[in-house]
Amino acid sequence: MGSISEIINHHLEYTTGAIQIGGFMIPRGVYISWGIILVLVVLSIWFTRKMEVVPTKKRQVVIESFVNMLYNMLYGILGEHGKRYIPYLMTVMIYLGVANMVGLFGLAPPTKDLNVTVALAVMSIILVQYAAIHQKGVGGWMKSFTQPVAVVTPLNVLELVIKPLSLCMRLFGNILGAFIIMELIKTVIPAVVPLAASMYFDIFDAFLQAYVFVFLTSLYIQEAIE
Repeated sequence: MGSISEIINHHLEYTTGAIQIGGFMIPRGVYISWGIILVLVVLSIWFTRKMEVVPTKKRQVVIESFVNMLYNMLYGILGEHGKRYIPYLMTVMIYLGVANMVGLFGLAPPTKDLNVTVALAVMSIILVQYAAIHQKGVGGWMKSFTQPVAVVTPLNVLELVIKPLSLCMRLFGNILGAFIIMELIKTVIPAVVPLAASMYFDIFDAFLQAYVFVFLTSLYIQEAIE
């Protein structure tokens, strides 16, 4: 138990560290997120330079295949009426996949900061409600809270809090759990096993959690625009 407590305390110290810029304190999760965003923007500019209508360069073929794979996956959930939200969801998925993996480089994944996961979840639910209003109008959106019968209206309103809470806690809990398990493995098992475990928790699980977050958001949007 002491070992787990030490790991959690180390985690909290690692993820809540902040730097001061002028009179402002910048949390660790924020400036690491800025770094991730900057890297992704630079890579996006580099990948999309001198693109061809009929791709002949391997770089463009790989990127287009990756983008088409993500697009088709989300289109299969959202359909024609929800395709306008796919670019945002793809961006969030790529950001989360990279953010969850930066631990491989000795950085604290910003998704270990509850503030970051709460912000992502709130943004997703705002998008869900916007999608519902855009599809049904304000009157239809308000009427949807009384479906299937008026007596469940309080429960439907309560979902506005429950859905973002479930999204952020699922993401935060899974990333924190993976961190604790990896630290325990490192303390009790030789080096080869932690390396193999890292391949799962830092790479496969990182993308899995990104997919789950975006998949659930997509389902909420699809439900909202039905």
